[in-house]
Order: sequence, then structure tokens, then C-alpha cells
Amino acid sequence: MQLTGMLYGARLLRHVDFPTAEVLGPGASEDELQDFIARHGLVFVKPLFKGGVGKKGKSGLIGKVRDLKTALAEKERLYFVEHRHGNSIAKANGVTFEAGVPAEHEVYFSITDDTRYRAPTITISHKGGIDIEELGKSDVATVPFEALTGLKAFVVANALTDLGAPREIISPLVQHLPKLWELVHHYGMTTLELNPIRMCPGPGGRLTPVACDFKAEFDRDDPRVQRLDLPDHLFAADLSEFEHEVNQLRTHQGQSDVFVINSEGTILAPTFGGGANSLVTEVLGEAAVISSDFGGNPPYEKMKEVAAICYRHFLKQSNVLFIIGGKSNNTDIYETFRAMADALREHFSTQGPTPLYVVVGRGGPNLIRGFGALSETCESLGLPYRFFGFDSAISEVVNYARKVDAWMRAGGRQQVAKAIGLDPAAHS
Repeated sequence: MQLTGMLYGARLLRHVDFPTAEVLGPGASEDELQDFIARHGLVFVKPLFKGGVGKKGKSGLIGKVRDLKTALAEKERLYFVEHRHGNSIAKANGVTFEAGVPAEHEVYFSITDDTRYRAPTITISHKGGIDIEELGKSDVATVPFEALTGLKAFVVANALTDLGAPREIISPLVQHLPKLWELVHHYGMTTLELNPIRMCPGPGGRLTPVACDFKAEFDRDDPRVQRLDLPDHLFAADLSEFEHEVNQLRTHQGQSDVFVINSEGTILAPTFGGGANSLVTEVLGEAAVISSDFGGNPPYEKMKEVAAICYRHFLKQSNVLFIIGGKSNNTDIYETFRAMADALREHFSTQGPTPLYVVVGRGGPNLIRGFGALSETCESLGLPYRFFGFDSAISEVVNYARKVDAWMRAGGRQQVAKAIGLDPAAHS
């Protein structure tokens, strides 16, 4: 989940006393705007998007104004603007007015978990204000640090010194940047990025780092996020009804992360584990209905409700119910499979049967009991099934699901329909 912009970013940074540019929200009156412009001279007008939306500046979606008339015109232009970024289209709902900060130096800084080091890692450059990907390797430092001891001042100082950063910016950054680890660590963030941090001169010429843009990602399953008291709508970025229903089931135990890939897909693949999800999503392609991660040892009640939502929205159109995951360390396979089996039986009872082939690939605690519960349900419903254990390569299991989907498309669906007492012609 992403949060961008200074409207809420400034509020979050105040938790650790990090200096920020002054910002007004979309509800600012004309008198407030006039005073704001008079005090700061230059003001940036930016559209408000749900979730993380990049490349706004390059798309001409940031207005620079120095008077009230232009500010109101830019507000009208950007308030409901649409922005295409890659394959996604986002629609704004409001604007912010952000004070221009005079500065000679701009800095890029981020904290995130880096799988290369298996540790929190800072990325820093004294040539910020542009996309970090556009900078040469010699201009960017990436440094892991120990989570238990936190981000120490010497880590920042050494990184800037190695980059050859101007001496006048090092001391202010060393003073302020370590505060950002407190924000990340204590409030459930997985990523924090400030770009640019503008080094604003103060009395006596000493520079102060001022955050002028903000991006963050949160682990919504981490209870520490609730400490920030952020409104839920900030994280509801154009969700489908299905995604919204599943996200309502977020608890401290068990993931419930879903994304609709193809609402017309024919393989419904509830997946357990991020690694499995990446492989399944890539190999299934457009045949996959959803991308999901339901791992983390979800309790029976939660897993049953998640499965019921998946079935209600997509089972009728699906050829294959593909339950897939790696070898679990702590997820109770029996509990999750029993929940999914019970939800499937209840769905057939209330919504009526549908032609379906069940393919499963999994490993972990209580696997055999889980297979037993699921196979009993499939047999009672008359559904064909094929189960693969922990000794089967996950890539081969995914390819098998694709072959089953192709068989169902080529007449297998009608055969299954006939076997469970349905009219084959109605399921061609």
C-alpha cells in the first residue's frame, strides 16, 4: 500500500520532527491561498491521487504559480485530472498547494528492506530531485544497516563522504536523516522515500534539510500502522468490489493481499506465499483471474471467508480452481484446506454446482490431513482433482494447471458438467 505527497507526508514527518515544506489541502480558501503565496512567493500545485502514482512532473501535472489567479486556474485544471502511468490510469480527487523551498542542493533519500542484504537499507544521493534510476552508480550510495541498533549517524556520514557530497550538507543530513528510521520502524512502514530533500539556507548560512516530496509503503497487516490514525480511504486505490471485500478481512494473522489480473480469466488461483505468487502470476498470464498471497497461517474462519469471497465472484467462470503454494514452515495446511473445502461445499449448496477441475500443489504441516479433507469434498461434489505434494516442482504444477485449463476449454468443461448432472450445452 502506498501513500504519496506532502498533504499526509508532512503530518507523518512531524512525528519525528523532520522539517517539511508547508502545505495546504484542497479545502484552502482564497484568502488562505493569497496569504500562502504572499509568504512563499513560489507555490507548487499538485493533484491528489489515491495510492502511489509516479511521473507526474514529466506528464505536466505539477503547476508552478506566483499569484492567486494562476493558482485557481491550476486548481481547476488538476483537480480531477487523469494520469496514465504504465498500464494504469489514475484519476485525481483534489489538489495540494506546496510552498517552494529555495535551495542550491537537492538530496534523494530512502529506507527500504533489501533482499540482497536481508536488512534495512538506505539509498542516498546528493544529486536528488530527479528519478534515482537516471543517476550514475557513482552518484548513489546503497548501504545496509543493523535493524536492532537502528540507523546511526556514522552510516549517513560515511555514505555522503564516499559520494563526495559537499561538506556543508553533510552535517545537517547526519543530524536529521537518522530520525526517519524511527518513523519507518515504529509505524509499520516497509519503504520511505523523500525526493527531493532541499537544503534550505537559514540564519548564519547553515543549511536545513526540508522534505519536499514524500512516498511510503505500509504493511497493512502490521498493527503499528494504526498508531498513525490514517483514514482508510487513503489506501483504497480504485479497488474492485472483490478486492475491497477481501481487504476488509485484514487481521494480525494471515495475509489477505489480492489484485484482479483479468476479470475474464479462467484459472482461479488462491496462492500462498509471495515467491509462489510471483511465479504463478508470471506463468499463468492472462488465464489467471487474481494475483494473491493468503499465507501467514490464517485461522480457519478467515480462510473460509476469503475462499467464499473468491468463489462467489469468480468460480462460475473458472475452469480450474488452482490452490498453490510452496512448502510452508508454519501455516497449518489442514486448517486452510479444510476452510477452503467447506467454503466450496457451501458455495455449491447455495449457488449451485459449476464445472470445475481442482488442482493443488502444497507442502507443509498437516499436509496429508489437508489433502484428505479437500479430496473428500471434491469426491462428494463429483469434481475431478489432482494433488501434488512438497516433492513436486512448483513450476511443473503450474504448467499442469495450464494444461488442464486448455483441456477444459477444448471440451473438458462439458464432460465435467455432464458428470455432475448439468447440461453440457449450457457450459460450452
